[in-house]
Amino acid sequence: MNPLKKIYCRTFQTGLKIALPFLPYRKPKIVGSVKALPEVIQKKKCSKVLIITDAGIRKLGLTRRLEKALVNADIPCCIYDKTVANPTTDNVAEAMEIYQNEGCDCIIGFGGGSSMDCAKAVGARIAKPKQSLAKMKGILKVHKRLPLLMAVPTTAGTGSETTLAAVITDAQTRYKYAINDFPLIPRYAVLDPKVTLSLPPFITATTGMDALTHAVEAYIGNSTTYGTRKDALLAVQLIFENIDTAYNDGSNVEARRNMLHASFYAGCAFTKSYVGYAHAIAHSLGGEYNVPHGLANAVILPMLLEAYGEKIHRKLSRLAIAAGLADEDTPCDEAAGRFIQAIKDMKKRFGIGDKIPEIQETDIPKLAHYADKEANPLYPVPVLMDASELEPFYRMLMTDTGEDPDKRPDAENNISGKGAVEHDGTGN
Repeated sequence: MNPLKKIYCRTFQTGLKIALPFLPYRKPKIVGSVKALPEVIQKKKCSKVLIITDAGIRKLGLTRRLEKALVNADIPCCIYDKTVANPTTDNVAEAMEIYQNEGCDCIIGFGGGSSMDCAKAVGARIAKPKQSLAKMKGILKVHKRLPLLMAVPTTAGTGSETTLAAVITDAQTRYKYAINDFPLIPRYAVLDPKVTLSLPPFITATTGMDALTHAVEAYIGNSTTYGTRKDALLAVQLIFENIDTAYNDGSNVEARRNMLHASFYAGCAFTKSYVGYAHAIAHSLGGEYNVPHGLANAVILPMLLEAYGEKIHRKLSRLAIAAGLADEDTPCDEAAGRFIQAIKDMKKRFGIGDKIPEIQETDIPKLAHYADKEANPLYPVPVLMDASELEPFYRMLMTDTGEDPDKRPDAENNISGKGAVEHDGTGN
């Protein structure tokens, strides 16, 4: 990256960090079960609910407990279940039409990051009906209060139930962009482990590693606070303690609950401290090829951590301690190496490879441009890179083995959210 652009990026990031204490961040109120939502809706004097989800979740019957609770409380609802992985502007328009035609006055995003992002974007369009989503792209473009927004995550990974971001893909150009503003933070986050029990092992793994990526990128960035560092460390600890159990025994309610809380804390960390180039690259791949966000993050994370080098060793050593991989006396470089290796080992246990076979060489300049545009100057990454410096990472992800992306174990689908960022997230 040229020196002038570096100066601009770091100045921009420093300004945001200085402003952090004065910005209206808030954490959603946690609700432990979908059965508690009717009381929330009645308390807020809302009369009709739009549930935004996807076809996979609806087919699995995961919304039934919520629908029954609403019926028992005499609260009418309607459902939009056509959200796709990496939700599009068309999804938002369709759901918005239902909201308006049915006279709804509150929204529940029920699913992975895709459903929650779609719900946030619908809320933004309801709040500003004369403005397109494209004009809300970037930071602080929404301004207005959304209808009551509640989020029910069915995956423990995206953190979308905590964040101020909605990631949307333009239905025509396939360009994926983030809308970031405080009104997008859901008022309530429902951390109900029962809605995650049917999550397949591979999606459990990739969405869990999505949450890990959120926590790690937030922690190693240059805009952390005491609170975000604390949340990121707790998220890493919970993930390392529970992800294997959730993967191997999906019916373990305690592990599922802990993974939901890990995702929540990771979301709280990155919504203030942002993410980094792993997310920017993952978002470009999701927009262009529909690669599930959690899977892309899992593949990319260790590669980026190695690329940052010794600049992040001290911070990685703290994460290694939280993960139970090192202690206070372990040299920083050794602890950092253990942490990166543990992520690689985790990927191997979960059947996650090191390549994204969808990538085409001719697409790389465009993909790198999208990643550069998303990340710079917003993301306070440890080492700044421009599009030309990001291009080699895409080539490292390419494969000539003829691997078929549809042959991945339990290939992620809609239920995984942004695929999962989900957003990310920022996201995330």
